[in-house]
Amino acid sequence: MSAAASINPDEAAFFGKLAAEWWNPKGTSAMLHRITPVRVAHIRGLALAHFGLDAKSRRPLAGLTALDVGCGAGLMAEPLARMGAATSAIDAAPENIEAAKAHAEAGGLRIDYQCIAVEDLAATGAQVDFITCLEVVEHVAGRDAFFAALASLLKPGGLAVFSTPNRTPASWAVVIAGAEHITRTIPKGAHDWNRFFTPAELAEALSHAGLTPAEPAGLSWRPGKGFHIGSDVSVNYFLAATKA
Repeated sequence: MSAAASINPDEAAFFGKLAAEWWNPKGTSAMLHRITPVRVAHIRGLALAHFGLDAKSRRPLAGLTALDVGCGAGLMAEPLARMGAATSAIDAAPENIEAAKAHAEAGGLRIDYQCIAVEDLAATGAQVDFITCLEVVEHVAGRDAFFAALASLLKPGGLAVFSTPNRTPASWAVVIAGAEHITRTIPKGAHDWNRFFTPAELAEALSHAGLTPAEPAGLSWRPGKGFHIGSDVSVNYFLAATKA
């Protein structure tokens, strides 16, 4: 495992142990499976708007390079590849990368998966048009190093999209008490509420790294509508950022 400042070895080991169940919609990643369609649709819309792409195309991201940071077993990397992007994806847990490779191969998808830290990848001089980083920043150890490396991986004119839980009483009730302890749709112990970012804190970190954050969009749930994107950022939110 890399000794990069951004990686918390305990976090990587925790999620690596879940690799075998990552693609089971009723397993330990059940909540991720429930929100993935909403996440993919929102991220697709952000990319279409930013890059001026054809919304009617079956492969609207064709011609773009994309990187999914903290990819797990590929729940976001695979949709990026299906949308036409030349996709690479990284994770700190080798077990996740092996599970991701196997699933992509079974589905006939070509994705460049690597078990590597963002700092180590940035050191190679690699750059991409589009970065996704979903439910990852709350698990990062050396945050300044992480955001600096991520910013260097983004080409000028590129777009990065983050999603993460907010640090509010509502997020504690929903994510920690509800999802981890009651419904068990998130593995128990997966989160430290004290390490959650507020939208203002994440925007500040991105700005410090040289990116320009947009306004956040909330991911929330309500009866009759299910999970949806809106203005309520109290539990979970997306934050997009660009590089001049």
